[in-house]
Amino acid sequence: MNWVVLFIAGLFEIAWAIGLKYSEGFTKLVPSIFTGIAMIVSVFLLGYALRTIPIGTGYAIWTGIGASGILVFGMFFLGESRDPIRITCIVIIIACMVVLKILRK
Repeated sequence: MNWVVLFIAGLFEIAWAIGLKYSEGFTKLVPSIFTGIAMIVSVFLLGYALRTIPIGTGYAIWTGIGASGILVFGMFFLGESRDPIRITCIVIIIACMVVLKILRK
């Protein structure tokens, strides 16, 4: 169950990163509120998941979900580069998260 919570925390990390983009330095009210709420939920869920998941593994997977998710979002919705090397890096990040999950101790 805590792995599901960790995954959801990663999704909220993606949400607050997107919110940062649209809050324009916290100068727009609605995106700023959305960003703040997503940050709080993300960190709360991460903390909950880390009760049973090792800190190094949990944090690496949380940041990996956020990093790869925001890269994919940027490519599909913000016109960022879809360079093969960039896509390879996303695949490597995801592969590392899978290995960490498999090897958790």
